[in-house]
Amino acid sequence: MSAITLLTDFGTADGYVAEMKGVLMTQAPGSQVVDLSHDMPPHEIDAARLAVARYWRRFPPGTVHLVVVDPGVGSDRQAIAVASEERFLVGPDNGVLSPALLMPGSRVVSLPVPADAAPTFHGRDVFAPAAAALARGAGMESLGSPLEQPMIRRTPEAVKEDDGWLRGEVIVVDRFGNAVTNLLAIHGGEVRVGDREVPMRRTYADVASGEAVALVGSSGLIEIAVRDGSAAKTLGIARGSIIRIRDGH
Repeated sequence: MSAITLLTDFGTADGYVAEMKGVLMTQAPGSQVVDLSHDMPPHEIDAARLAVARYWRRFPPGTVHLVVVDPGVGSDRQAIAVASEERFLVGPDNGVLSPALLMPGSRVVSLPVPADAAPTFHGRDVFAPAAAALARGAGMESLGSPLEQPMIRRTPEAVKEDDGWLRGEVIVVDRFGNAVTNLLAIHGGEVRVGDREVPMRRTYADVASGEAVALVGSSGLIEIAVRDGSAAKTLGIARGSIIRIRDGH
């Protein structure tokens, strides 16, 4: 029996996660259900997509990743299951599963929506039963019909400006207020947030408490942080804010 991971924006106050777990435990008894997070920003598909990119291949082959950040629930968006890199992912076809879809050889099926499924809760009535079936060893083809063009979302690339700077942007702000950008470690050293220069350092401890710092995070992307504080609050930056860096090449 494969492990099943759960990533949602449901929170834990209302019992929605518990309902999904009830389905999983009933239909895939003996499977290990792993809570990854239920605190994704509500409706923020890209934040969840970036979270999926961090963890989905860290789990052993055979793991089933159930992802429900689904502002289009009940619409004509597809429900899908993905097989990629010896792992499975189940969720809405809104781009949240893009990290697996971008891998060569990935396979996708469109999941049928039962007539009695609640139009506002596909997590319980569509995705959880599909994840349970995969955890029991069901083949992908038994779950639905092949889908040739699933929705794929990509992180925007940095843009080279005429003055030699690269213009990137904040793609997500984490719970510490650190601003993760689409700039890569290879892009080099001098960083500007608006008109402010921010020093590039190896780690948070390389600046004094309360000072801003740019560094390469564990994902290989450049982050803007404030030691012992929040870059989002201190610097007034948010998702989409422009960050510039001097090209190191």
